[in-house]
Amino acid sequence: MSEQAIRGRFSWSHRLYIRIYLAMLISLTVAGLLFAAAWRINADSRQIGPSLESFAAIASDVLPPPDASNEEQQQALSRWQSRMRADLALYSAHREKIATAGRELPPLDESQVTSGWMGGGPPVFAVKLPDDRWLVGQHPGRRKPPFSFFTTLVIIGLAMGIGAYPIVRRLTRRLERLQTSVEALGAGQLSTRIAVEGKDEVGRLATSFNRSAARIEALVDAQKALLANASHELRSPLARIRMAVELMAADAQPEMRTELKRNIGELDQLIDEILLASRLDATTTVGQTFEKIDLTALVAEECARIDAQLDTQSIEIPGDARLLRRMVRNLLENAKRYGNGTPIDVSLAKVDNKIVLQVCDGGPGVPIAERENIFAPFYRLPGASEREGGVGLGLSLVQQIARAHGGEVVCTGRDVPGSCFKVTLPA
Repeated sequence: MSEQAIRGRFSWSHRLYIRIYLAMLISLTVAGLLFAAAWRINADSRQIGPSLESFAAIASDVLPPPDASNEEQQQALSRWQSRMRADLALYSAHREKIATAGRELPPLDESQVTSGWMGGGPPVFAVKLPDDRWLVGQHPGRRKPPFSFFTTLVIIGLAMGIGAYPIVRRLTRRLERLQTSVEALGAGQLSTRIAVEGKDEVGRLATSFNRSAARIEALVDAQKALLANASHELRSPLARIRMAVELMAADAQPEMRTELKRNIGELDQLIDEILLASRLDATTTVGQTFEKIDLTALVAEECARIDAQLDTQSIEIPGDARLLRRMVRNLLENAKRYGNGTPIDVSLAKVDNKIVLQVCDGGPGVPIAERENIFAPFYRLPGASEREGGVGLGLSLVQQIARAHGGEVVCTGRDVPGSCFKVTLPA
């Protein structure tokens, strides 16, 4: 598996469901922190709030004065407790318990100096009366929560995170399947289809994808069938023309006979390259098995055929020998055709864990603006004569074969007149 594939596989930050999920969790965390900050800021104001101040004023009016007997204060506290339905305890200014009503309450904290919630929070409160007595109380309907405030926030966050994960994951899993299908279609698997799940936007997108994929597959199949059938059908009249030329060879003028043979050769080459291009379009690299090829020997054989100069290393590469030979031959014939008889320099080396094949000629070169266009099928440079030979498919086939082996081909210039074609293949 390539480094790029591994990086794409484990790059969690590029997964849509992870980003949605993290965005939701971050939003909950920020909301919880803001709520906690507001709670702490308002803690002091809650200790002496308007409700406790009002409660202290009412208590001073309901309860007897401090100099009353403990029995009178107990009776008044019991009457008030029956009406409030709250647990109460009355302390003197010296923090001595005077009377109680209801359930037993925690003792008054010695550190309590102002009215507020004992221990910094509900449910037990302590109110300092105007006469310096203390009234401790607790409403029976208010119970101490089983968890602290921050623990509650954590529990809520975990519950929402766990509950939201399957919802977000279900949505994005369908998008991932759609992405995988689009990539497979782009890689040449035209029969790729995706199951339509749901009737929402993703489901409608899957339906549109299947319809488009079926249309593309039908058009491409029709084009391939047309090319293949036309190329095969051309073989028969071509064979008859060749036979007729051989029969009339004795009576025909040498110039005419040479021209006919050249035209037949070009037509034969055109048919052969169209068929090869069709086969390359029809096949994909998925599941393709290559055998180990001695690329040095293959390039040396082709260079010897046209007397090209070769600078090489001993290199082996997995690939298709027939296709690699066609790639090298097309590059060499292109250099010979447009090199104006100049020497052809070929180099084969391993550079930075890549195999680089370079074919250079000393011809007029290729303008910078045309170096991309020359790899298009049937493209000819402006001003090129058809009598120079070639059908405009040779460099296109070189590019297709290089890509079928995981590589690429580019056209570059030289310090001296001419041009170079550099093929880069994975080692």
